[in-house]
Amino acid sequence: MPRVVFNQKGGVGKSTITCNLAAISASQGLRTLVIDLDPQGNSSAYLMGGQAAEGQPTVAGFFENTLSYSLRTVAPSEFIVATPHEGLDLMHSSPALDEMQAKLESRHKIYKLREALAQLAQDYDRIYIDTPPALNFYTRSALIAARGCLIPFDCDDFSRKALYTLLENVQEIQADHNAELVVEGIVVNQFQPRANLPQRMVNELIAEGLPVLQPYLPSSIKIRESHEQSLPMIYLDPGHKLTQAFVALHGVLAR
Repeated sequence: MPRVVFNQKGGVGKSTITCNLAAISASQGLRTLVIDLDPQGNSSAYLMGGQAAEGQPTVAGFFENTLSYSLRTVAPSEFIVATPHEGLDLMHSSPALDEMQAKLESRHKIYKLREALAQLAQDYDRIYIDTPPALNFYTRSALIAARGCLIPFDCDDFSRKALYTLLENVQEIQADHNAELVVEGIVVNQFQPRANLPQRMVNELIAEGLPVLQPYLPSSIKIRESHEQSLPMIYLDPGHKLTQAFVALHGVLAR
């Protein structure tokens, strides 16, 4: 099932959650693909480390191809690269995504990612889509293409205020473009159980009937080491409490 990780607020852990869940899928023997639609390319850097995208296929190349009138049909799989991790592939981000956004919008290419995923579903058991921190062409494309949506939440008051608008935007996509899209839940990230504010804020979300997922992802300095070494937690330290929280969350989503 294609799954999009989406929040219009930056710095809430979209790329961290995307890559760690994808790495767990791959480690369990599932053929897994990450599509990095964020021009900043954090997921791409996390999975590929120092391996530059220069001269390699990227997701920008995929979208550029949708603008082409060439008679040659280029399969979406031609824009995918293998990561250093077995069973885990990547459609690499590119800064060129920013430049072509207006052209893609004017040419009504919003459904091209959904068409590509319909083909790629034959090759992959799990597809995770990382999105920019904005409701733009790429985010809408992902929400139209996906079946599931995860919303990272970092127990911040600004995040909470943005959450309601975000849910309304997802509902609009559901109503107008993708009736099969399901909000799988809110992923509580960087949770500090001994702090009063995060606990109270999460409890209030639950009381409002919002789909808060458990377990919560604990705050840990280890994730910085994971980013620095370009090793998702399942590869860096399988026994760590944060790794185990990711594994448990992955299990909840697999039900």
